[in-house]
Amino acid sequence: MTITLDTGLWVEAGPLDRVQPERGAAVLLPDGRQVAVFRTYDGQVYAVGNVDPRCGAAVLSRGIVGDRRGEPTVASPMYKEVYSLRTGRCLDDPSLTVPVYPARVRAGTIEIDPQPGPEIT
Repeated sequence: MTITLDTGLWVEAGPLDRVQPERGAAVLLPDGRQVAVFRTYDGQVYAVGNVDPRCGAAVLSRGIVGDRRGEPTVASPMYKEVYSLRTGRCLDDPSLTVPVYPARVRAGTIEIDPQPGPEIT
């Protein structure tokens, strides 16, 4: 279970209809950090750090969206490690993680909380 806190500082990432289901888009936060935003077929929106921790390239937004045993995931296009879109944990190498950002849709616009969400399991 993941619990996120609402800091009240939401950043508009763009219109929901610009992100196709099972695809990602890169978003630049005001402080220069890159976030990868994903939309799944079931209508959920997720946001994780865009930088692949294995190689340092900002490419996760171009990864392959899928799921592993019901867990929504993205596979890095570089080394193919699979990351949970809910927790940011790498499901193939426990030493790797990406930050997870709270994301929501309001009035047809994707919004991201620029503070990575804390995870409570």
